[in-house]
Amino acid sequence: MKSILGRIRFLPVCLALGLAFLYIPILSLIIYSFNESKLVTVWSGFSTKWYGELFRNQQIIDAALLSLRIAVMSACAAVVLGTIAGFVLARMRRFRGRTLLAGMSMAPLVMPEIITGLSLLLFFIALEKMTGWPNGRGITTVTIAHITFSMAYVAVIVQSRLADMDPSLEEAAMDLGARPLKVFFAITLPIVAPALISGWLLAFTLSIDDLVIASFVSGPGASTLPMVIFSKVRLGVSPDINALATIIIGIVALGVLLAALAFKRQERLQGRDARLANLPED
Repeated sequence: MKSILGRIRFLPVCLALGLAFLYIPILSLIIYSFNESKLVTVWSGFSTKWYGELFRNQQIIDAALLSLRIAVMSACAAVVLGTIAGFVLARMRRFRGRTLLAGMSMAPLVMPEIITGLSLLLFFIALEKMTGWPNGRGITTVTIAHITFSMAYVAVIVQSRLADMDPSLEEAAMDLGARPLKVFFAITLPIVAPALISGWLLAFTLSIDDLVIASFVSGPGASTLPMVIFSKVRLGVSPDINALATIIIGIVALGVLLAALAFKRQERLQGRDARLANLPED
C-alpha cells in the first residue's frame, strides 16, 4: 500500500520536472528578448528595442515572407496530392503496384532528412542538365522539395480517416443515382474535411520548420527563415533572434488557444443539440 502511495506521489513530481525541462528554456528566451543589453545572458534592464530592431531587419522580414509563401504553396499542393494518394490506398484495395505506391508514400516519413535533401539536390541537378529546368536552385526547388515530403503526412492522415469512414454512406448515394464524382464532392469530401485541414496545417508547419532539406535545394536569394536564423545563431545568439522566437511562440500559443476554444465551443453545441433531441415532445 505504501509503495502504491509513494508511486502516486512520485508521478506529479516527474510531470513537474518534465514540464520544467521543456518550458523553462522557452520562458528564459522570452524574458531575455526584453533585455536591454546586447549580451543575451547579461540582464541590464527591461527594453523592447530589440523588437524594433527586428522589424527593421529587412533580411529577416524577407526570409519570413518567403517562408510563408513557400509554406502556403507547398501545403496546398501537398493536400491535393496527398488526398489523391490516401484515397487510392484506402479505396482501391487491390491493384498492381499498390505495395510499391504505399511504400513510396510512406518512405519520406522514415527517411532521414539529409538523405532526402541530398537525393533531391542530385535529382534537380540531373534534371537541369537534361532539360534545362529548373534554372538553378531557388523558390521552385524548395517548394517542390517541401511538397515531396509533406504530402506523405497528408496521405497518412487522409487514408486513416477514410479507413474509419462508413462506406454505406457512399453506397447509399450511388444507389440513389449519384455519380462517383458527385459522391466524392458531396459525401466523401465534407466528411474528410477535418483530415484535410489537419493535413494542411501539418504540411504548413513542416515547411515553415524545415532547415535541412531547404539548405540542400535552395540557392542565392532563396534563404528561408530557418536558414537565416541558423546562419545568425552560428555566429552567436543576438537579442533580435530572441525577439523573433518570442513572436513565433506567441503566434503558436494563440493558434493553440483559438483551436481549444473552437473545440470547446463545438462540444458545447453538440451537447446542447443532444439535450434538445432528448426533450419530450409536447
